Amino acid sequence: MSAGAAAGRSGRFYTSARRHPWVLGKVADWRIPLGPYTPAQIAVAVGGGFVLFKTIAVWSWMGPVPVVAWMLAIWAVRRPTVRGRAPMQAALGWLFLAWQPSGGRLGGRAVRDRAVRPFLGGFTIEEAPAPRAARTPPPCTRRRSARPRRAAAPSLPAPPGGPASGVQQLLALAEQAGGAR
Repeated sequence: MSAGAAAGRSGRFYTSARRHPWVLGKVADWRIPLGPYTPAQIAVAVGGGFVLFKTIAVWSWMGPVPVVAWMLAIWAVRRPTVRGRAPMQAALGWLFLAWQPSGGRLGGRAVRDRAVRPFLGGFTIEEAPAPRAARTPPPCTRRRSARPRRAAAPSLPAPPGGPASGVQQLLALAEQAGGAR
């Protein structure tokens, strides 16, 4: 690469310090006195002026204090940000957030909770059936090894009055089948 080609290239980038906010009141070399003003400043000036004009009977005994507070409010909103956003966009975002359904949206439609239905259920207590007679196991086709069988682990005694649950019934059947061999 030649030195002439490298000198002809340039790169530019603009940081937030170079970006100018949208302002009103500046045309060529002429400016509104103490301006230019941002849209937030204009909104505070118009809204606050209207409120001050309509409530003059309430605050007139304070002298110029409310008017000075109004001017300070106009100055304070000259470059405000709400988490890095302009106040109008932040207010619009909060408005849209409040407008959204509480469950959110799915496919462009509001998500709703299902209707509440009563949960009706019941149960029946039956007597335990009498245990079946032990069946003989089917003959095995495989040869068994000549290893001796292990002794069965000691089991808990059956509850008085017979087994109460299906699991206890199966355990009782297994014990009967194991003892019959």
